[in-house]
Amino acid sequence: MRFEGTSNYIATDDLKVAVNAAITLERPLLVKGEPGTGKTVLAIEVAKALGSPLIEWHIKSTTKAHQGLYEYDAVMRLRDSQLGDPRSTDIKNYIKKGKLWEAFESDQRPILLIDEVDKADIEFPNDLLQELDRMEFYCYETNETIKARIRPLVIITSNNEKELPDAFLRRCFFHYIRFPDEDTMKAIIDVHFPKIKGRLVGEALKIFYDMRKVPGLKKKPSTSELLDWLKLLMTDDIDPEILRNKDPTKLIPPLHGALLKNEADVQLFERLAFLARREQRGS
Repeated sequence: MRFEGTSNYIATDDLKVAVNAAITLERPLLVKGEPGTGKTVLAIEVAKALGSPLIEWHIKSTTKAHQGLYEYDAVMRLRDSQLGDPRSTDIKNYIKKGKLWEAFESDQRPILLIDEVDKADIEFPNDLLQELDRMEFYCYETNETIKARIRPLVIITSNNEKELPDAFLRRCFFHYIRFPDEDTMKAIIDVHFPKIKGRLVGEALKIFYDMRKVPGLKKKPSTSELLDWLKLLMTDDIDPEILRNKDPTKLIPPLHGALLKNEADVQLFERLAFLARREQRGS
């Protein structure tokens, strides 16, 4: 099993090395990077490339580790027993299998995505150490050990919202997805918009990377936001000459709502444009 990228996903050489290292070592691959750099999509594309089933576990702030193993609904069983439901005699009817259990039961080596692990409580990663290391866990209600038939490839994503425990990090192969340079970004754009005008891409990328360099920006526009913006520019048939306008008093580009996602950043660009206009009047 080797990952060499796909026609829909531009993977850099170091990213391909990281995925294949995790496969060889049989360790979870921990992927970090800015939001919108393709961390979640990586798991989807690895599954496609390897022909493996994909099992996705999207983590929320309220997610607990045991939910990935199983949940036992004792309340429903008690209610059913009071109503005389024959299902209540078998405890397995009230066990809801989690994503790890699902992955462990797979007859084909699955890709298990644990998405945005840093959203959960700080103890969440530690609570999964043994299960991810040994690839097994014990179900007390049914008195059985659930062991992986085939060791899954585990891909864990993080947006760096909080530090992860050292014990958890030791068990992972780590890769940081750097923000794409201009050449890589052009390749990504070509995959999504093969018929887009080259001049439009060139002018849009200049604006995009200049915006990311503005000091004080709360949220830098990401790859996914650039793709949304380009789609809007193509739909509205925006002339590249409009984007080429270097007038500093018009710093906010057309359809900027695809790139700037909070009022503070919009106000920042408006202030910069105001200062540029005042300097022009004073000169």
